[in-house]
Amino acid sequence: MRHNLIEPGDNEDITRERLGSSFSVGKLAAFIHGGEEKLRRRHEILKFVESQKDFQDPIPPEFMSRKERVENNARKIVAMTDKMAFIDQSDMSGEGLFFQSLVMGRDFHAMSLHYAMFIPTIQGQADDDQLDYWLPLAVSRGIIGTYAQTELGHGTNISNLETTATYDEKTEEFVLHTPSVSATKWWSGGLGKSSNYAIIPAQLIINGSNKGLHMFIVQLRDLDTHMPLSGITVGDIGPKMGIPGSDNGFLIFNNYRIPRKNMFMRYSQVLSNGEYIAPKNSKLRYGTMVFVRSIMVRHQAMQLAAAVTIAIRYSAVRRQGEWKPGLKEVQILDYRTQQYRILPYLAQSFVFLFAATEVKDLYMKVSEQLSHGNTELLQELHILSSGLKAVVTWEIAKGIEQCRLACGGHGYSHASGLPEIYSFAVAGCTYEGENIVMLLQVARFLMKTIKEIRSDSAHLAAVASYLLDGRRYKSSFRIWRTVKYEDLIGDFEQVARNQIYWTFDYLQQLQKDNRSPDDAWNCASVELCQASRVGIIKAFMLVSFCYTATSICHFILLYCIFFVLWQKVISQE
Repeated sequence: MRHNLIEPGDNEDITRERLGSSFSVGKLAAFIHGGEEKLRRRHEILKFVESQKDFQDPIPPEFMSRKERVENNARKIVAMTDKMAFIDQSDMSGEGLFFQSLVMGRDFHAMSLHYAMFIPTIQGQADDDQLDYWLPLAVSRGIIGTYAQTELGHGTNISNLETTATYDEKTEEFVLHTPSVSATKWWSGGLGKSSNYAIIPAQLIINGSNKGLHMFIVQLRDLDTHMPLSGITVGDIGPKMGIPGSDNGFLIFNNYRIPRKNMFMRYSQVLSNGEYIAPKNSKLRYGTMVFVRSIMVRHQAMQLAAAVTIAIRYSAVRRQGEWKPGLKEVQILDYRTQQYRILPYLAQSFVFLFAATEVKDLYMKVSEQLSHGNTELLQELHILSSGLKAVVTWEIAKGIEQCRLACGGHGYSHASGLPEIYSFAVAGCTYEGENIVMLLQVARFLMKTIKEIRSDSAHLAAVASYLLDGRRYKSSFRIWRTVKYEDLIGDFEQVARNQIYWTFDYLQQLQKDNRSPDDAWNCASVELCQASRVGIIKAFMLVSFCYTATSICHFILLYCIFFVLWQKVISQE
């Protein structure tokens, strides 16, 4: 079957490998990207970006200083925003993200969080009047915003963020204050130099009573001079391990006042007299984080896909060693060790992409339900997005590093693209939630579920429904070459059940040994993380992968089996 990427003058080894394709590359690409029309639009956007001279870098960014990269990114952002009409701006997580990635590469930029978090938070947290006022300003880029949640002293533990917003009933204002050094807002992209607004999660204080974390939209800089406003200290935090073109920043408030209506009030309200109306569900405040995690899985999976593409293409053209004297050196792709090293990550790319689609679809469903006050699926989305974020970013970081190593010394060069992919992707292991904490959140859900099952009071989320089954499960897995994917799912779920129930019993035994619940939890935390990885996340990924793969073509199922076997000995992880 002819490969649609073959061009005259291509490397003969690459061409031969492509001619050997047993499936339609175009059809698979359309499936991955959401259909023929979306694939066609991606090609149109690619051609458009390539035709725009002001999108091009004067020299490769790797040869620029950090200052030059930030300034070059700012130049391209201006050019990009002038041409945003070319894309569907109602689909910023689709066309918009693709457009930005083509123009800006893998470097974050001043508008990254404006589109990824600032606008989605307005859409998700503002009431109707606030939405009518703030959303047009943000979409038209009349204001440029970021999302400033993380503090110097607290990141993932958001309930203990220290920044306060104290309501002053006399003036109908909130007074934002940074009470300590550790309360300094830290890390926010675009905060250092670019943004003039920010969404600030802060502890709401009314008459001395802390009502918990709420979202506020805050002006930081003068819209004419771009200088920080009185009561605001803001700046750049300096160089980082990667993403050098992003101006990550810090922010300190000194009794800074904002109007009462600058608190987002879709789910909770503060009336002019100071009366507080609580939300029906406190987790409704955290919709932005769930949104980012839901799209983050796909974005990270594409980084692994890029790395494994580079590694496989390199392995096809790189020749090393002789099997028979006098013959051409061997393509390193033909060595079993090279295949074993990189092909599992090809499988993982598909697994993660399919799981990402499932989670994004669930997010859209939950968003629709939330608009009608229905929170039934919110917990399931939170668990899946948190756990997937942790597992996927870890596995992708490992996978990209293996792809780099598989390219020998060339993989260490920026010319390969792999160092940039790695430094970009590995940041995902930390931002939007520290991975260990994410897994422990999943574990808490699992332990609660098992407790309910054993007390016959369980109302299980769909993602954990398999925990009720399999008490007399008998595996039909015998010969892996003939196994059905349903058998793979059944066996994998049984392994997960065993791991989760064992961990629950271990935790209970620790408490029976006169340990406090917190002490027992800490002692069992390694086992709890293992249960989370196997129990919810990998089981979910396997199921979504198998059912999706059967609708495409047979060869992916072979990768599915390869992926399962690659997991080492799951029960001993």
